[in-house]
Amino acid sequence: MIFIAVKFTVRSEERDNWLPAVEDFTRATRAEPGNVFFEWSHSVENPDQYVLLEAFASPEAGEAHVKSQHFVAAMDRMADLVAETPEIINVEVPGEGWSRMAEVTPRSR
Repeated sequence: MIFIAVKFTVRSEERDNWLPAVEDFTRATRAEPGNVFFEWSHSVENPDQYVLLEAFASPEAGEAHVKSQHFVAAMDRMADLVAETPEIINVEVPGEGWSRMAEVTPRSR
């Protein structure tokens, strides 16, 4: 599985426009056959930062993603919204998706 984490620091004046601006990209990516997950989060420490966690089933699925029309269009749109070049971690990891954390389980009430 290809696992990718990206930190996008957006221009302050574009903060509220970010999620609507990437909505079509998000929807199209989630519909890709090789997409495992594609999840946005908002930083609790930096109001101008969004974090994307995404995974693809194989290197080929990741390659198809970056060659897709919606990816190219999104990168072009994002260039107008970001304040700096995004930071990225891109690694191949074993597994097929999320696993359960062993250290925390809900207590019975």
